[in-house]
Amino acid sequence: MNTMALDINPEVDVKLFTQFLKPRYASTEDLRREVFKIRHDVYCNELAFENPKDDQMELDEFDPRSTLALIQHKPSDKYTGCVRIIHSNGANELLPIEKLCNDVIQNKDFNPQMFNRAEICEVSRLAVMADFRRFNGSTIGETNYSESELRSFPFIAIGLYMIACILMIEKGIKHAFVMMEPRLARSMKLVGIKFLQIGDSIQYHGLRAPYYISPEIFLENLRSDLKNLYKEIKKDIRSQF
Repeated sequence: MNTMALDINPEVDVKLFTQFLKPRYASTEDLRREVFKIRHDVYCNELAFENPKDDQMELDEFDPRSTLALIQHKPSDKYTGCVRIIHSNGANELLPIEKLCNDVIQNKDFNPQMFNRAEICEVSRLAVMADFRRFNGSTIGETNYSESELRSFPFIAIGLYMIACILMIEKGIKHAFVMMEPRLARSMKLVGIKFLQIGDSIQYHGLRAPYYISPEIFLENLRSDLKNLYKEIKKDIRSQF
């Protein structure tokens, strides 16, 4: 998850979100390439977490067994952000959190190895393009985004997590893991997306900690106005299958 400031408005306008933003299930190679381009722009060019690639696409060993998704800005057709869900089809297919950070998981009840491998995933590489993370007044003049559009942008990251939850349910996933910034987890808690911290923070591209969430926890705690947005996104994503 890349560093971003989340300016969460008191209440989301569902019509505003659906007017300007469209969730996209990356079911084609063209859409998957758009995901890799976003990740390269954010993780390689902007944050320098990964080395730049000649083809301007950031992908790794986990992408062949991942489900990918994006959110598109309707007026410009630009892709604003992306997320992936990494699957495990057996004990030989470790999640990144198991392969790279397994020692930091201290709550053994929520270790991925405690669950059916077909029912676990890792939510990873959530990224939002810089143009859609800047919400100050100067952005309007620089990019020609309207004030209404700008009010929808803070919900891109939330929308990506909603898409991840929808895709998990569709694919029978019951347990999800994520390495994320504690401050992002706190921001998400304000809107009812409650991640359970299962280990201490470590330095890994900044301060990160392991978290657990399930679709049930996600939906039970989601703020009431955001549940309406979730329903709209679910309807849109399911129409793309």
